[in-house]
Amino acid sequence: MANITQLTTALFEFLSSPDKDWSLCTFPFMASFLLFFAIYIGLNCYRQTWTKVYVIAFSLFFAFKANGTLMWLLPIITISSWYLTRFMMRLKRGKIRKIGLAIVILTELLPLLYYKYTNFTLEIFHELLRTNFSPEKMLLPVGISFFTFQAISYTVDIYNKRYPKTAELIDYTFYLTFFPLLIAGPITRAEVLLPQVQTQKNNVNESLVYKGLWLIICGLIKKALIADYIAQYNNIVFDAPASQSGFGNLMGVLGFSVQIYFDFSGYSDLAIGVAALMGYELKDNFRFPYQSLNLTEFWHRWHIALSTWFRDYLYIPLGGNRKGELRTYLNSFLAMIVAGLWHGASWMFIVWGVLHGIGLVIHKFCRNNGLDKIPDNKYTKGISWFITFGYVSLAWIFFRAADMTTATTLIDNILHTISLADAYTFLMEYPLWLAVVMISLELHSIRETDYNWLKSKFIHSSWLVKLCIFAVIMQLVINLSHHSIQPFIYTQF
Repeated sequence: MANITQLTTALFEFLSSPDKDWSLCTFPFMASFLLFFAIYIGLNCYRQTWTKVYVIAFSLFFAFKANGTLMWLLPIITISSWYLTRFMMRLKRGKIRKIGLAIVILTELLPLLYYKYTNFTLEIFHELLRTNFSPEKMLLPVGISFFTFQAISYTVDIYNKRYPKTAELIDYTFYLTFFPLLIAGPITRAEVLLPQVQTQKNNVNESLVYKGLWLIICGLIKKALIADYIAQYNNIVFDAPASQSGFGNLMGVLGFSVQIYFDFSGYSDLAIGVAALMGYELKDNFRFPYQSLNLTEFWHRWHIALSTWFRDYLYIPLGGNRKGELRTYLNSFLAMIVAGLWHGASWMFIVWGVLHGIGLVIHKFCRNNGLDKIPDNKYTKGISWFITFGYVSLAWIFFRAADMTTATTLIDNILHTISLADAYTFLMEYPLWLAVVMISLELHSIRETDYNWLKSKFIHSSWLVKLCIFAVIMQLVINLSHHSIQPFIYTQF
């Protein structure tokens, strides 16, 4: 009897308490998902309405575990966005409907603007007035940027008739609260997910399930085995760059470049993989970005969901490349500044956006003024890759550093105190860390065709092979991961 009471108490505490570490690769989520998925498979054979309600209920529970009471923002934004978009489309076409569109977008943006940018705005205001005011730190709801951008894309696509009609409330609620996408996306358009939600009938097919399992395995390797391990030294460098040698600082920058890719692409793999297990096919969010030979190509490969969102809903509405060369440069630059602000209300993110904006403008200018005349051979490709990767890594310093002093100290140490003696010392002190970083970079150089071949081999292998691979990876995650799995970098955005 005592055991039953303890079990009941533990279950009640789990269901009623938020968890700051809650994410797709934590063991409490995995256990919850196994139970959820078993019931989902059974429900999916019957009425689809009940399946949708069940998924929505689990998604709201997922949001509660991640955000606590702030999870109520999600259903409030969902209902208001759906209703206002439908009301907007009933307005007379022309100026009145355009005003309605602006009001709906502003309404969808207000919670994001309030929770993410109020303190930053107040700090700027009081710095200008030279007061000692220090606003209280405001808790940012996890994933608010991602579901806000999904809501805006739905509204704009309905207005432009890119998506043909407004969805029913239950379908739209499923779309905006779908739990794999809640914490860190990827930002998914209505035209991708909603038709699957509206028409799905027992669509959990074998090939899609095995693809999902492959992505989950890749996500666990990237996040729990690689990103979390190399983050330990990266944190030391960025917390106190002056305590490390110039070479150690350089390795910290290289390590963070690797970490942020494996952390975020690992989460994307997990999210897309979990959705695939449930029968929903989402688009890839990364395509080997560190193989890019220029910054424009990098943004076609990195965080594709966000880069295409800014392209379609900011860059093109500003005029894109249709209004002359100078305007094209300005639009690219502005889009990257907004992208920096989207990542966080901090001058450091603005600097990161400015650096990428400048880099994009320089590449577009060179491309328009004879860059294509340079011979396309392995030497120029090697130089192009080195410049691109080096510039992206430089920008990551400002993305990761807590303040400008930390960033400038780190860069100054790299430029003025680096030595071969320090390199040898570092190798002796951190051999495993360096090996993981180098192997991770080498893995990133795999050709996309080879990766797809490997994925196909896994999908078509026997169930015993799949089970063994999955069991080995899970055991490695349990044995080799850090004491507690570190939060995903992109949950703060």
